[in-house]
Amino acid sequence: MSELLWTSRTDRRLPVPRDGLRSEGQAVRPSPIGWMRQRRAERGARKAETARQRLAQRMDALGRDWRVLDLKESSESERATFLAVGPGGVFAVTVKDHGRSRISFAGDVVQVDGMRPRYVAEARKNAQVAADALSRKAGVSIPVMPVLAFAGSGTIVFYGMPKGCLVTSYQDLHRVLKARGRRLAPTTVEKVFAVASHPRTWVNEPYVALADRYRWYSDDGQVGADKKATPR
Repeated sequence: MSELLWTSRTDRRLPVPRDGLRSEGQAVRPSPIGWMRQRRAERGARKAETARQRLAQRMDALGRDWRVLDLKESSESERATFLAVGPGGVFAVTVKDHGRSRISFAGDVVQVDGMRPRYVAEARKNAQVAADALSRKAGVSIPVMPVLAFAGSGTIVFYGMPKGCLVTSYQDLHRVLKARGRRLAPTTVEKVFAVASHPRTWVNEPYVALADRYRWYSDDGQVGADKKATPR
């Protein structure tokens, strides 16, 4: 009888810890909030990738005079950005997908679903990064115009255009870029695109101080401060 009582007591289930760890070797069930956040992040990533692919196909409508580079693949950037080089100039196209939501612009202020994302600042930063990389590699200043391209079915309302930044839907992107006229010669377009296509253009080389780069004696590796004093 005592053995039966002891067995029934030992077979009782142990209390489950609050952190969700039941026993060693068992998978931890995610909390409902964590599961929702994970699903939302995955859905956002899929939408962003779909918008990037749709815009990449749309860029083909620019024609033979234009060259397009996917900066997400070339520079290993997390943001979906394209570099378009053509007669109208050099443009950094930042892709955004707002779905069916209505988006409104009042200068640099953007409002979508009651939120104010910093789309204009992000587009300007992408263009500045591209301009710095191209100028550093080419040795001359190459300006890059920021462009915001929206892939979605919602309406875009303007109460004021942002300064120095083009805003358009992905359907009208080729018309907006072609409307910039002819500012670059075909040879210049090819040269800029060749610089942009080079892998080392998007690599930030480590800074080396001028004192470390300048050496008087290349054979033995001595610098000016390493010269031995003359004996008296």
